Formats: sequence, structure tokens, C-alpha cells
Amino acid sequence: MPGRTFATLCLVLAMALWGSSFIALKLAFAELPPMWVVFGRMAIGSLVFLLAWRWRGRVEYRPGDWRYLLLLAACEPCLYFIFEALALQHTSASQAGMITALLPMLVAVGAFFFLRERIAATTWAGFLLALIGALWLSLIGEADASAPAPLLGNFYEFLAVLCATAYSLLLKRLCERYSPFVLTAMQAFIGTLFFLPLALAGQSLPAELSFQGIAAVAYLGLLVTVGAYGLYNFGVSRLPVSQASGFTNLLPVFTLLFAALLLGESLSSWQYAAAALVFAGVALSQWRGSTPVPAGILD
Repeated sequence: MPGRTFATLCLVLAMALWGSSFIALKLAFAELPPMWVVFGRMAIGSLVFLLAWRWRGRVEYRPGDWRYLLLLAACEPCLYFIFEALALQHTSASQAGMITALLPMLVAVGAFFFLRERIAATTWAGFLLALIGALWLSLIGEADASAPAPLLGNFYEFLAVLCATAYSLLLKRLCERYSPFVLTAMQAFIGTLFFLPLALAGQSLPAELSFQGIAAVAYLGLLVTVGAYGLYNFGVSRLPVSQASGFTNLLPVFTLLFAALLLGESLSSWQYAAAALVFAGVALSQWRGSTPVPAGILD
């Protein structure tokens, strides 16, 4: 179906943009305090949404939705970006990207506990295999200039992935009544208000900024906050959330590619073996296909 094909293409593009965001964050963090970087991308995204507000689309508020909307924004961007910022100060972009391969299995586990869905034994086996691979990848990571404390950084990235799991489940619940534009804009607005005091309370801005630092923040605001989240939210609104989250398996591939091309990062042979174990677990978990998550997952 054309609509399904278009949603698939949107998700692939979203993963490419998200994969590149690890590199953009690394470049931005080299010049700017992390909270100012996150605030900057949120503020730029908010400005874009305000200028385009007339094309906001569907809004069908129901009593009690405010709780889900606030929880959605609390998961992403608030907590997710805090953990991601901490992660990228301690680990490499390529290793952080690998940890995100756990997201599809975590969504399935969330569906099991919240929906009491039956999950095949191969899914549980795949989850365990991918988790072992992710832990192995973290434990064998060696400290260097791009990853001074990989174990700690990968742990922070895992916490970010947990936030992304909750976000994905909540998103499916809300996209029945709200357009992807409205949900993405709400994330940007709340994120701007949330990160401004954190930025002001932290390190001050440097006296001078290079073009690279400014361009990295602009890229994060325009192409990642607006583009990637908008594309992902649209894809989730058209496909089952468990299927849409499966596209995050592409994140490590894009991250490794961009990290090698732009940052000169590389993995050792043992790290590639651990990464292969993560992918094997992901593939095993999807062997019998994903069970669609019903729209009313929180009902």
C-alpha cells in the first residue's frame, strides 16, 4: 500500500537522522555545555513549529489526556536528552548507537507487562541475547578521547532507551487523537521550558562559538528535533508501534557509518563481535514477527 510504503520510508529517514544526531551532539558538546545544546535544539524546533502552527492538524483532546501528554514529554525530550547528554560525555557515538538496538525488545517487553500480550519464546531468547551483547560491548569498551568511561556512558544510554520505550508506547496511545505535528511540537515546547533553567543553572556559554558548534546545534534543532521526531511520530501513527520501533535496529548501522566518516571512530574486532551479538538477538526476537500493540495501551 502506498501509505504503508511512505510510512516505512519516513521511518528509515528518521533513523538516518537520529543516527547522525550522535555525531552532531559530539561535535556540539566539544564547544558548548550539554544543557545549552539541548535547550538550543529545543528552542530552534519550537520556533519552526510556531511559524508552521497553521498546519498543525488534528487535535481531539479528551479529559485526562494531559497526564499522558506530560508523561510523553517527560520521557522525550526531558529525561531522554539528559541521559543521552550524560552518555555522550562518557562513551563514543558508535557504542551509544549500539545500545539503541535494544529498543524493539524493550517495547515488546513493555507490551507484555502493560497489555499481558503473549510473547514467543524466541522473542525472550532474542532479548536476552541482545542484552548480553550490549553488556559485552560496554564491558570491553576501552577508554579513549571519545569514550573516557564507556561502561558508565553506555549505562546512561540504556536509561535513555528505557525512556524511549515508554515514549513509543505512549505515542501510539496519543496519535489516535493528535497529529504527529502537534505531538512533536508539544515535545519541543515543553523541552524548551524544561531545559532553559537547567542551562542557566549550569555552565555559562563560551565567549566565542565556531561555525561548527553553531551548525551542529542548528542541525539538531531543524533536522533532528523537527525532522526525525516528526517522521517517527508519523510512522508510528500509520504502523503498529512494535513494528515501527523495529526500525531502530537501523540506528547502530547509521551511527557507525557516520561516526567512521565524520569522527574517525572505529570499533575493535571484539566490539564488532559484541555488536553482531546484539543484532543476532534483535533478529531472533523478530523471527516470528511483531505483535501489534493495540491503540489503547493505557486504557
